[in-house]
Amino acid sequence: MALRNIRIQGDPVLAKTCREITEMTEKLEILIEDMLETMYEANGVGLAAPQVGILKRLVVMDCGDGPIVMINPVILETSGEQTGDEGCLSLPGKAGQVTRPNYVKARYLDEDMEECEIEATELLARCICHELDHLDGHMYTEHVIGALHDVQYEEDGE
Repeated sequence: MALRNIRIQGDPVLAKTCREITEMTEKLEILIEDMLETMYEANGVGLAAPQVGILKRLVVMDCGDGPIVMINPVILETSGEQTGDEGCLSLPGKAGQVTRPNYVKARYLDEDMEECEIEATELLARCICHELDHLDGHMYTEHVIGALHDVQYEEDGE
């Protein structure tokens, strides 16, 4: 496994639409492992392939219940509303208020290329919406209410 460089807002790859994945390959398995390692190293809860320069419809997430790998994800249904601070590994040190659905139902392929569905609320629902936006060339900053603000990160041990 290897850490990948996270692209920062303004990089043209972050504004492009990603291609569907048609088969699991050794190269894709390595990408998934690298993305998970990169996300954990950066203390993120989600990472989309374009954030590491790969224009494929792939996201990884971990909102505290273990890793989720979503290949070719599609949101099927949303309901409710939540507004809260949102940040992004592609815009370090910044956050902003974003309104997202409080409930999301999505379909995707897992690492075995098996079709799965997930129902999510709160943080996981927010994360799914945020990461899937990346696959279509959108960043959370397009949805921010008001201005972005600086984020203070706590140091380990504090």
